[in-house]
Amino acid sequence: MKAAGILALIGCLIMVTEPKIYTRCKLAKIFLRAGLDNYQGFSLGNWICMAYYESRYNTTAETQLEDGSIDYGIFQINSFTWCRRAKLQEKNHCHVACSALITDDLTDAILCAKKIAKETEGMNYWQGWKKHCEGKDLSEWKKGCEVS
Repeated sequence: MKAAGILALIGCLIMVTEPKIYTRCKLAKIFLRAGLDNYQGFSLGNWICMAYYESRYNTTAETQLEDGSIDYGIFQINSFTWCRRAKLQEKNHCHVACSALITDDLTDAILCAKKIAKETEGMNYWQGWKKHCEGKDLSEWKKGCEVS
């Protein structure tokens, strides 16, 4: 009986680390509710397109960079400037732990992305957006999603 309980607990712990990969339309609805449509002048299509090319909508995406920093979550937010891993030299402008950017709850990631868009050059921070989304007709990104 004790062994079954321990196995169940281990199973629950393993499930916590499972990646959450959103669908395009589910993410469109979340982004719309979070006020990203036309935030800093960028349409909902821009945000959906950017999230796709940054993380493929994977909330647990992590990319190790050559400088030792890590890009985290659905928006690939960098640890050196925007979130806190544990190192004192990190700036943590979003006042959030990097681990909060890789959960199914996108609240912290969205708040931080808004701060980045507001305090930097709009969406130019995101290379995926610059390469694949900037200056393009992005209406297809929300098509069929029942968002205005």
